[in-house]
Amino acid sequence: MTEMNYAAIDIGSNAARLLVKRIEENEGQAKFTKELLLRVPLRLGFDVFGKGKISEKREKNMMRLMKSYAYLMKIYDVQKYRACATSAMRDAKNGMDIIKEIEKKTGIHIEIIGGQEEAQIVYNNHIEYMKDRTGNYLYVDVGGGSTEINLLSQGELQCSRSYNIGTVRLLNKAVKESEWTRLKEDMAELARQYPDTNIIGSGGNINKLYRLAEKKDKKAQRMTVETLRGLYDELSVLSVEERMDKFSLKPDRADVIVPAGNIFLTIADILGSSYIYVPTIGLADGIIDGLYAGSKEEREHGKSLKSLDAEK
Repeated sequence: MTEMNYAAIDIGSNAARLLVKRIEENEGQAKFTKELLLRVPLRLGFDVFGKGKISEKREKNMMRLMKSYAYLMKIYDVQKYRACATSAMRDAKNGMDIIKEIEKKTGIHIEIIGGQEEAQIVYNNHIEYMKDRTGNYLYVDVGGGSTEINLLSQGELQCSRSYNIGTVRLLNKAVKESEWTRLKEDMAELARQYPDTNIIGSGGNINKLYRLAEKKDKKAQRMTVETLRGLYDELSVLSVEERMDKFSLKPDRADVIVPAGNIFLTIADILGSSYIYVPTIGLADGIIDGLYAGSKEEREHGKSLKSLDAEK
């Protein structure tokens, strides 16, 4: 049996997460155990989508957080990690300068990844979650700055796309109408090509919406689109303060949860989806699955080379 600890740092437009998982491999079977998950609301997108750059205050907080994450990875004996920054850092004028300074002071190398790669990483979750599913499914990962989609048919990836439509962008009125048009046209085309497509939701907002929903199928980890619509209707008429009070939401969740629901419902309505599956997955899970897949391939490749040497 082999055992390793992997970590993922996901620096999004609303929050930055550190996920640590222990992966035990025994006779080809892998067991994933979550050791640590931390989420800190840096809210970088509120600077970037409004002013084009990250403020000095948020830059300092980001540096402090990365130092903390570096120490935690040492405490948890992490052997491999990957740190990825997404939409807000992609758009920030000072994003690269901040990343260089963070690596200099913490040793953490952060990659700014494009929307297409972000979508592909989310797809990596199939290692843990998609082993036995057949039919048509659309992974939908709604973040603060962008929405990533992956279309799976009979377990095979058919397409990955990214849209600059996110919860923080919507709150800042920074989403172009042309981007909405592109998403709607793409979803209509996918609905024609892949009928009876249901959604697999990813991200903190859909996870929270699922937990808030009274009617849901816990065994299948899904809720109906109509259940989500009812919850959205209830939340959308309330102020942020009222949502915090009535649903016990934190401030950084209470404001973004409604635009997230809007994005999911827009996609679900065009696809004609009946259900949204919510297996509590996200970009950080995909990063770790990708690291594990890479390590496994390296080990297997090493074994095949040894076998060839033995034959000689």
